[in-house]
Amino acid sequence: MAKGDTIARFNNVSFEYNAAKPILTEVDFSIRQGAKLTLMGQNGAGKSTIFNLLSGNYKPEEGVVIITNGTSIATSRQVIPRDQLPLTVRAFFELCFDKKVYDIDPKIDEVLEVVNLKGHEKVHDRIISSFSGGQQARLLLASALIQDPDLLLLDEPTNNLDKAGIEHLTNFLIDYKKTVIVISHDAHFLNKFTEGVLYLDIFTKKIEQYVGNYNDVLKDIIARMERENSKNARLEKEIQAKKDQSNKFAMKGGNLRLVARRMREKAAELEEEMVDVRKEDKTIRPFTIPMQSEIIGEIINIKSFSVIKNNKPVIRKADISLKKNQHLLLSGPNGIGKSTLLEALATGKAQGAVVTKGIRIGYYRQDFSTLDFNDTVYESLKKSIESSGARFTEERLRAVAASFLITGEYMRTNIGALSEGQKGLVAFASLVLLEPGLLILDEPTNHINFRHLPIIAKALSSFAGAMILVSHAHEFVEQIKIDEILALDK
Repeated sequence: MAKGDTIARFNNVSFEYNAAKPILTEVDFSIRQGAKLTLMGQNGAGKSTIFNLLSGNYKPEEGVVIITNGTSIATSRQVIPRDQLPLTVRAFFELCFDKKVYDIDPKIDEVLEVVNLKGHEKVHDRIISSFSGGQQARLLLASALIQDPDLLLLDEPTNNLDKAGIEHLTNFLIDYKKTVIVISHDAHFLNKFTEGVLYLDIFTKKIEQYVGNYNDVLKDIIARMERENSKNARLEKEIQAKKDQSNKFAMKGGNLRLVARRMREKAAELEEEMVDVRKEDKTIRPFTIPMQSEIIGEIINIKSFSVIKNNKPVIRKADISLKKNQHLLLSGPNGIGKSTLLEALATGKAQGAVVTKGIRIGYYRQDFSTLDFNDTVYESLKKSIESSGARFTEERLRAVAASFLITGEYMRTNIGALSEGQKGLVAFASLVLLEPGLLILDEPTNHINFRHLPIIAKALSSFAGAMILVSHAHEFVEQIKIDEILALDK
């Protein structure tokens, strides 16, 4: 297939969930061979649905998705499914193929080299769950690359990746010869290789197709909104003038009533010319995470901690004491044990660390497993209020939920049915309702719309309790008050 040929097309495609939640309405766009595209849109707009329609996992309600004969498609998902975490690396990669692949180990070695995840001689028998979040992100990418697809679909590929991992992935995509579509909220990453944007508008439920990277698209959108607002302002003045003239002539009666009617008709014609100004993605409202009351003195003390070196735990000494309004950043490369340490601290299993008795811990996990996926959003948020010891009120629950764009049918939706970005917003709403004394946050920017991040950063920066943060998003961290940094690799 020659570069520039169309390999996939959406023709008048509509899709909805449960006949009550339209996701796409009469969507039309095409994908050409060799294109490097970004698929953007608000959390919950339906970006992953587009990927599922392309890969054939979903079927449109109306319209047709046309894939050129012989086009192979592979998707790198956001997270490894829970039922695959107990698998070995070899078994995990074997699932990528419909038929048994003999002597798959050399193929695995080759693709792990591509994603900069160099293993040792026993890596093929290592259990997936033993890898860090960043290493699992690389395994997800490798699981798509090993299929050598004509169309590569990457869903939030930079989540959990450290700086070296993102740089390696960026260079790979720049040199990539086949077609790729990326879902990501990392504008800096996208701008380095993107040549076109598919923008899924959550309001119109249609795809807008643009040429250029994210910065180019943003300029186009702003210019378009300015043109639309300018046109509407001009029309509004003309409409009001026609209506004023109509009223004036109508009052004089006689033949002038005919002139008045023509003026009203002209005003109506001008109203029809007014355009619906493109709406921007909504952002969450500014919020604060209230601190647990009556906290005095030390909240957490860390004398030692464990890191992973050469796949083995190593104990390191520390002298860290966090009180109110003190924030600690944990840094280090993928695989060193940051998430493992955070979990041990949150569950009270960390040897060498003590959390003061009675302190409520707000734990934000990158896989959202602190949320019960079988609960509805309403039930989950209610549990957070009950855990805080505060009096339950319907008004407070719904007010906090609404500030995180959680309204309507989302309140009755099971956590497991939400997009990853929506789960993140529920997790933040839960922290607000919990009123913790200690915040433990593991990659809180993952899956979150970049428009929300400055608001979240401001809320974390102003948190009056103690906080321990892990994040590879440097621009995000720079917006937060950090009092101490513990570099696990030093």
